[in-house]
Parts: sequence; C-alpha cells; structure tokens
Amino acid sequence: MALTNEHIKDRLIAKFGEQLTEWDEQFGLLTVKAPAEMNLKVMQFLYDDEELRFRFLTDLTGVHYPDRKDEELCVVYHLHNLVDNARFRLKVYVPEVKPDVFTATQLFKGANWMERETYDFFGFNFLGHPNLTRILNVDEMDYFPMRKQYTLEDPKRTDKDDEMFGRGGTIAAPVNQD
Repeated sequence: MALTNEHIKDRLIAKFGEQLTEWDEQFGLLTVKAPAEMNLKVMQFLYDDEELRFRFLTDLTGVHYPDRKDEELCVVYHLHNLVDNARFRLKVYVPEVKPDVFTATQLFKGANWMERETYDFFGFNFLGHPNLTRILNVDEMDYFPMRKQYTLEDPKRTDKDDEMFGRGGTIAAPVNQD
C-alpha cells in the first residue's frame, strides 16, 4: 500500500485528535501545526509508527511572523520516509518573548547543527540541546538577524552601487581595431 497524505493525516488524527491543526497540502506536501510542547511527541510517533516510518530529518528552520500574536516564531521540520518516499512538514509556533521548543537531537542526530543554526539566526531556545551556541555568527552578537524587525540592507550603502558592477551608466561600445 502506498503511503498517502490522507493515510498519514488519518493516523495522526487517530493518535492526537484535535491537538493538531492548520492542516494544509500545498504542492502535495502535507503540513500540520502542533503545539510547541508536543513537537517531540508528534515526531516520535511519526518515527516509531511502522506504517509511517518518518526517520529522516531533511531540514529544520525558523520563520518569523511578526503579525501572528503570541505565535511570532515558527520552527518548521521537514521529515522524510525514505522507504515510501513520502515527505511531511510539521510547524510549531512559539511567542517571541518565550521561544522555547524541545530539541530533536535525541531523535535525529542531524538536528544538532540545524537547531544551532536556527537558534543563531532566529533565537529559538531548544530545550535540552547539548550545545546550543552560535554556529555561524559571532558570539558577541546580541540579536537574531533573520527576524523581520531588521532591515535587509542599508539603502545608503555605496559599495554595492550598480555602476561598480557595470550595470549603471553608459556602457562603452567595443573599439573597432580596423
């Protein structure tokens, strides 16, 4: 039997009922929202269930939604069942003032680096992480640059003017050597 999104959804609803919300299926990828305190329970079920077998963490990242009151930050997990080639997305929202999410490092060893990167750029506190320190930014950085309250680039910068890259002004025509 092929593992369908409908079957995955049915198994999750049977186990967790109405605790899982915001079901979506954009581009064929089944997505669901779980309460922050349930992220490990849902992923453990997806991992252990002999029909579902989501045993590979493809990606883990963060998203900042400044307009979602008390759910400004979101951790997004992309899980993969390699046997049936099925994919699944789990979203967990937390408030900006208390961005606590349980670490997935005991379930997926690859979550270690991904959680550190997500902490580094978004400020999630992955509870129980073995080494939650900055991994790409300098340790002295006291903010999280991927949050949307920071501008992408200073509009007054002159070191990135188009003219410096041959995209501005007039371009000289090639000189004829004849």
